[in-house]
Amino acid sequence: MPARKASPKTTGNETHTGPVWYHSLFTDYDIFLFIGGQHFRMYEKMGAHPLVVDGTAGTYFSVWAPNAQEVRVIGSFNSWSRADHLLFKRLDGSGIWEGFIPAVGKGDVYKYFIRGFHGQEIEKGDPYARRWETPPGTASIVWDTDFKWTDKRWLTKRAKSDVFHAPMSVYEIHLGSWRRDPSNPKRILTCRETAAALIPYLLDMNFTHVELMPVMEFPYNPSWGYQITGYFGASSRYGTPQDLMYLIDELHKHNIGVILDWVPSHFPGDAHGLYEFDGTHLYEHADMRKGFHPDWKSYIFNYDRNEVRSFLISNAMFWLDRYHADGLRVDAVASMLYYDFSRSGDDAAFNDRGGRENLGAIQFLQDLNIAVYGNFKGVHTIAEESSTYPGVTHPVHAGGLGFGMKWMMGWMNDTLAYFKLDPIARKHQHHRLTFSITYAFTENFMLPLSHDEVVHGKSPMIYKMPGDEWQKFANLRALYGYMFTHPGTKLLFMGDEFAQTNEWRFRESLDWHLLSFEPHKGMQETVRKLNELYRSESALHHFNFSYEGFEWIDADNADESVYLYKRKGKREPDTLIIALNLTPVVRYGCNIPVHAGGRWIELFNSDDRTYFGSGYVNPDGVTATGSKQSGFSLKTDLPALSMVIFKRKGR
Repeated sequence: MPARKASPKTTGNETHTGPVWYHSLFTDYDIFLFIGGQHFRMYEKMGAHPLVVDGTAGTYFSVWAPNAQEVRVIGSFNSWSRADHLLFKRLDGSGIWEGFIPAVGKGDVYKYFIRGFHGQEIEKGDPYARRWETPPGTASIVWDTDFKWTDKRWLTKRAKSDVFHAPMSVYEIHLGSWRRDPSNPKRILTCRETAAALIPYLLDMNFTHVELMPVMEFPYNPSWGYQITGYFGASSRYGTPQDLMYLIDELHKHNIGVILDWVPSHFPGDAHGLYEFDGTHLYEHADMRKGFHPDWKSYIFNYDRNEVRSFLISNAMFWLDRYHADGLRVDAVASMLYYDFSRSGDDAAFNDRGGRENLGAIQFLQDLNIAVYGNFKGVHTIAEESSTYPGVTHPVHAGGLGFGMKWMMGWMNDTLAYFKLDPIARKHQHHRLTFSITYAFTENFMLPLSHDEVVHGKSPMIYKMPGDEWQKFANLRALYGYMFTHPGTKLLFMGDEFAQTNEWRFRESLDWHLLSFEPHKGMQETVRKLNELYRSESALHHFNFSYEGFEWIDADNADESVYLYKRKGKREPDTLIIALNLTPVVRYGCNIPVHAGGRWIELFNSDDRTYFGSGYVNPDGVTATGSKQSGFSLKTDLPALSMVIFKRKGR
C-alpha cells in the first residue's frame, strides 16, 4: 500500500523528542470500520510495518491505547530509552497512537512504553507483532509476512471443494513434541525441519488434513499454546514466520489441508501481554465475573467492545490470508457463550435481558463466521463446543452461529465410557453407542479423539481399553473402526494411531520406537487402512452430515454387544455393511440382513493378522442367501472384539 504523509495540522503532538515522523496508514473509512467493530483486516494497518516514506526507510508503528497518557517505542535501536520516540495520538477519538521512525527495520526488537490512565509505567509487546522473541524473552520483533507461495493449484482446488460431501480425516499434532531432533532430544525442530518428516508420514497414513495445536506466540510451555500473548506472531519456538509458511506451502503442494487451533476465548495476564494494556481493562471486561476465567486463571475478551471484535476477527483473517490456513478450530466456544461457564451463584453475571448467554460473544462468533465464509472459499471453522447450544453449525441468517463443523463431544464421551467397560458389563450400557445417532444430524459433527483425552491422568488410548494385551489392542482397533464408519468427519491425535503407551508429554518426542513391536505396527496399519477406505468409499463420507447415509440393521442386540448398520453413498452399489462384535468371544452363525444377494467381500476386518488380530477372517467373502421376497442375509462368524466391513462384490 502506498505511503501517505499526513497534513501537519492532524499530527496531534508537536512537542515530542526523538526522530518520529507523523505518518498514517489509516483512512477515515478504516477508523469508521474499526470503532464500529467491522474492520477485519486491521493487520494491514496496526503493528510495525517496514516501509519507505519520502525516500527514507524505516518502520511505521501504530497501537490502540485509548486511555494512555503517552505511548513511546522503546527497543534495540534506542537502547530501550523511555525518553524518545513518542508516538502521535490521533485526534479522531479512535484511541490509536502512530508514527514513523526512520532507520528502524526488519529484525529490530521493540516494545511500547505506555504511561497508563492512572500514570502507571507499563512496557507492552505489540498486539499486532508479526514476530516475538523466543520465550522467556517477551519483546516484539519488526518483521514481515513476505513469502513466495507456490500453492496456487491447491487454493484453486480448495475454492471448488465441497467438504460436506468429501472425506476429512484430521491428524492433530503439537509441533514441539511430534518429533524432536534425534541427535538432541531437547531441541524442538523448526517447521521447515518438521516438514521433511511430517509430510511423507501424512501421505503414507492417508490423512487429508493436519491440525496444528496453537502456533501463535505464547509464554508458558505447559499451556501448550492455549495462553496466547502474540496473536499475530508465529511462535519463535518453531522458527521464523516464513518457516511456518514453508511448512503450510509444502503441505498444500502434497494436497494436505492445514487447520490451525485458534484461541479467541481467553488470554493470560502476563505483564507484557494484553491484560490492562493501557492501564485499564481494555481487551478484557472490567467486571471480573465476565472478564476472568476461574479454571484457566486467564482473562476473557470483552466481546461487547467493537474494537476488540475488530482485533479478533482481523486475527482470524490474518491466518487465513497471510498463512493460507484452510480452517480454524475455535477453542473453548462454550466458555464464550455462557457467563456461568464454570461459575455459579453470585460469581456468574447476566446479560441485559436477564439471561446467562454472553450476547457480545454470540455476535462476535456470528460476525467471525460471516467474515470467514464471505472472504475465503473452501475454508472452514470448527467449533470445540461442549454444551447443547442450538444451531452452532446452522447459518447465521437462520439464527445459528455459522460454524462449518462442531466437535461431537457427546460421541467422544459416550464412546470412551463404553469401551473402558469390562465387556461383560457392556450389555448394560449398549445405548452409549446407539445414542449418538439420535442427534448425529442436528449439526455438522466432527468426531474427535484429541490431545485432551490422553493427558492429566486420563491415560493413553491403549490403556483405556480393558483386558490383556491382545484384548486391549483388539478393543482399540474396534473403536477406531467404529469411529471411521460413524457419520461425521474425523480427528485423531498424534500417537493414537500406533497406540502410544505413555500419556502425551509436551516436552518429549512421541515414542516412535514402539513401531518396532508387532501390536503397535498393527495398530498403525489399522488406521492407515481405515483412512484409505474412508477416502475411497463414498458410503463413508458422501453423507457425512446427513441421515441419508446411515441406517441401523440391528441396534438392539445388547445381550451379545453386537451392532449392525449400513453406510450408504450416492448409489445403491456403494452401500457398506458394518458389523461390530464388542465381546471377547466369537459370535458364530450371525445372520446379517442385506439388500442384495451374491458374494459379499470383507473390505476390512480388524481381526486380520496384518493388524495383530487372530486371523479370523473370510478371505473369499460370504455369500448372501435368500430371495427378493423373503430377503437376503449373510451368515457369518464375527471375530471377538472386532469390526468388519462388508461390500457386495463387483459393485
